[in-house]
Amino acid sequence: MFRRRRRESADQTGSRPDGASGHRNEQDFDDPDVVLADDEPMAADEEPAGGDQEPEQGGPHQAGPWDASDEFPGSERIDFGSLQVPVSEGFEIQLNLAEDQGPLITVISGQSSLQLQAFAAPKTGGLWEDVRREIAVAVTEAGGASEEADGRFGPELRARVRSAEAGPGAGPGAVQPVRFLGVDGPRWFLRGVIAGPAAHHRSAAEPLEDVFAGIVVVRGDHPAPPRDLLEIRLPEQARQAMEEQMAEEDGSPSFPSPFERGPEITETR
Repeated sequence: MFRRRRRESADQTGSRPDGASGHRNEQDFDDPDVVLADDEPMAADEEPAGGDQEPEQGGPHQAGPWDASDEFPGSERIDFGSLQVPVSEGFEIQLNLAEDQGPLITVISGQSSLQLQAFAAPKTGGLWEDVRREIAVAVTEAGGASEEADGRFGPELRARVRSAEAGPGAGPGAVQPVRFLGVDGPRWFLRGVIAGPAAHHRSAAEPLEDVFAGIVVVRGDHPAPPRDLLEIRLPEQARQAMEEQMAEEDGSPSFPSPFERGPEITETR
């Protein structure tokens, strides 16, 4: 089911691969480690669910995320152009059309979320290593703390940030755990940002990690500077539904540019 949603405010991660935001809070805080746990905290260098699996030979994303040229498992996916996102029961997928960030796909599972963006990358790859360092600097400058850890998809960044959007009932400057995932593909870089309970609990993390692993990136043959956001297209079904709903709500059949600030598209399964 598609419906129109109004964006209240910008997310804390922008369209830059490093996820830098304009929010700054220089006040530091204790206990900066982000852990993945069921009932007991997990050591920073311990891998999350699925992390003990040995990667297959032949490439860094043999087990997903996938390039469009790979032989990947069949699954129902929503086609957003450069990203094909798997869907299943119990997930909600939003396409946030925010002018200040560019298109941002968000997968919601319970109280947790996974933000997705794909970027052009150099043929030599290795963009994630640079981006991790840049994110760490941005987190520190915003009054947070972070550290690298080995995860299901290789190195990731586990951070604690202060955010006005840390969650329901959270006070100003509340601390929010966040995990930054990254995968270098052939001429593309996929970034995921996990927030909510999935940022520190295995049971909540695994479903969103499975979504991340099932993504197919369609880079295309067109030239694009490294770090340019890959094009996101509104699925045809969503476009038609939004046109109809906007006509009903606004009395106008016109449809705005897919990159205008404001509306969001949501599919609930």
